[in-house]
Amino acid sequence: MALNHSNHKHGEGRECVITRRACFSSSHRYWLPEKSSEENFALFGKCSFSPGHGHNYELIVSMGGELDPYGMVLNLSDVKHSIKDKVTGPLDFRFLNEVWPEFDMSNQAGILPTTEALVRIIWNRLRNDLPLTSLRLYESPTLWADYHGKKMEALLTVQTHFNAAHRLAKDEISLNENKKIYGKCARVNGHGHNYFLDVTVRGDIDPRTGMICDLPSLQNIINDLIVEQLDHTFLNKDIEYFKTCVPTCENIALYISDILCNPIKNIGANLHKIRLQESPNNAAEIYVEQSLSNSLQINLENSLVTQA
Repeated sequence: MALNHSNHKHGEGRECVITRRACFSSSHRYWLPEKSSEENFALFGKCSFSPGHGHNYELIVSMGGELDPYGMVLNLSDVKHSIKDKVTGPLDFRFLNEVWPEFDMSNQAGILPTTEALVRIIWNRLRNDLPLTSLRLYESPTLWADYHGKKMEALLTVQTHFNAAHRLAKDEISLNENKKIYGKCARVNGHGHNYFLDVTVRGDIDPRTGMICDLPSLQNIINDLIVEQLDHTFLNKDIEYFKTCVPTCENIALYISDILCNPIKNIGANLHKIRLQESPNNAAEIYVEQSLSNSLQINLENSLVTQA
């Protein structure tokens, strides 16, 4: 039943999610003092090199609540000052390993300042000031972590890309029938796309390494099993699966999710979502761990976000 809002001034008392973006530049180093140089390099690769390396971080803070008589969930000036006081002020142009006590690796309870660990600790710094619904922290445009306040659980996303051609047509029907269904995509010589692939994994943050799973292993799995196999192919002809399955964006995303599920589980994480962007206008998302109704609810909630 639709809610009757006639007793409220426009917007007052109704729920909304707002976001605030903040940026900071910091460096960090992945190094466990209880490990040798060789062991640290085996675990973290070049990220173990002294004196560390840096990133331009982008933080997206999502907050929810009811609109007040002034049409706001929160005063954005107050939000801005809270984020600056608790996060960007202490972290900007700093070496993360030395900023907060949680990152003191001389303490056995210390955790490395990975993207996953950092976004969780930022949540803990902000949660008493702001009505948080989620945080997203970009370490780079192709790597980010999401946190929703679920103890040690977080999401980590890796973005990559590949180029491939395809033709959308079913062999058992005529060309004219295919054109009625698929339009220009049914043309006999096919066409190509620059695909962007987001792979999101879910898991618990390791209390020492700060990682959901071994990031280089995750990147190798995606590169070896997906990018190297699909890049610069004509999907219908070069990939056995698509000789009998129409390579729509949806089917390609499902194919990728089926291939990645078990290898990602083998490195200690769960495949949460696949997002495949075929063009600036078209993308497909597969929520591997959730039903369609739950994923639709997530998208509905996201559609309520007001960019500030």
